[in-house]
Amino acid sequence: MTSRSPDAERARGGVYAFIAYLLWGFLPLYFLTLPPTGPWEVVAWRILLSLVFCALLLTVTRSWGKLWAILRNRRLVLWTIAAGLLIYVNWQVFLVGTLTGHVIEGSLGYFINPIVTVLLGVLVLKERLRVAQWAAIGISAIAVLVIVIGYGAFPWIALTLAASFGTYGLVKKQIGPSVDAISGLTLESLWLAPVAVVQLIVVGATTGTTMGQVSAGHTALLLLAGVVTATPLLFFAAGARRATLTVIGLLQFVAPILQFITGAWIMGEPMPWERWIGFGLVWLALVVLMVDSVRYARRSRAAVAPVA
Repeated sequence: MTSRSPDAERARGGVYAFIAYLLWGFLPLYFLTLPPTGPWEVVAWRILLSLVFCALLLTVTRSWGKLWAILRNRRLVLWTIAAGLLIYVNWQVFLVGTLTGHVIEGSLGYFINPIVTVLLGVLVLKERLRVAQWAAIGISAIAVLVIVIGYGAFPWIALTLAASFGTYGLVKKQIGPSVDAISGLTLESLWLAPVAVVQLIVVGATTGTTMGQVSAGHTALLLLAGVVTATPLLFFAAGARRATLTVIGLLQFVAPILQFITGAWIMGEPMPWERWIGFGLVWLALVVLMVDSVRYARRSRAAVAPVA
C-alpha cells in the first residue's frame, strides 16, 4: 500500500479546512431555528452536549489515554482552562448577536479576526510587523471609527468576537500539538460544565427551559448542538495539520462571507451606506494583509530553495 504524496495530503487538508469554514459560515442558520430557546440556554446545552459528544468520540477512538496524559500536565491544564473561558465568551456573544438580529455584525468580527491575530503577535509575542501589516491594522481602525461615528453604534459584538477568538487562537498556539482536537474540546467543555449547569438553573427559574417543551423537531435540533459544535472543529484540526498556512489564511474568509450573506440577504438586516463603507475598509485591509502574506511566503520559499 503506497502512502499519499505530500501534495495530495496538502490538497486533502485544504478540502477539510474548506468544509470546516463552510460549516461555520452556515452556523447562524442553525441557531436561528432554535427560538424560542434563548442564547443563554443554547450555550449551556452547547457546552454540555459537546462534552457528551466528545466523550463518545474518545471512547470510539480509544483516546482516553491522551486525555489522562494532558490532565497530568499542570501547564496544559491551565492553558485548556484559559481556552475554555475564551471560547465561552465567544460562543455566548455569538449566540446573543445571532438571536438578536446582529448576524452581520458577527461576520464583521470574524473579518477583523486576522487583523487582531496580527496585533496580538505584536503585543504578546513581540513580533515585528511589516509595513503592509501596519497598514492593514490602521485601515481596520479607521473602519471601526467609521462604523461608530457614521452608523452611530459601537460594534461591541464584532470586537468581542474578534478579540476572544483571536486570543483563543493565541492560547491554542501556546498549547501546540500537545493537545489534540478531541481532547482539547473535551477539557474546554468539562471546565465550562459547571457554568452551563448554573445557566440552566437560572434560565429554568426565570423564563423556563425549552428542552422538550416546544416540539419533537425543536428538541432534536437542540440535541444536535454538540455535534454541530464539534464537527467543524474536527475538520479544521484535520485540515490545519495538512494544508499550508497560506491556504488556511485564504480559506478563513469563507465563514464570515457566508455569515454576511445570511445577515444581509437572508435575514434582511439593514446595511446603510456607513456600514458599507466600514465593511469596505475592512475588506481593503484584508486584501492588503492577504497579498502581503502571499508575497512573504513566496520570498521565504525562494530564499530556502537550493541553488542549481
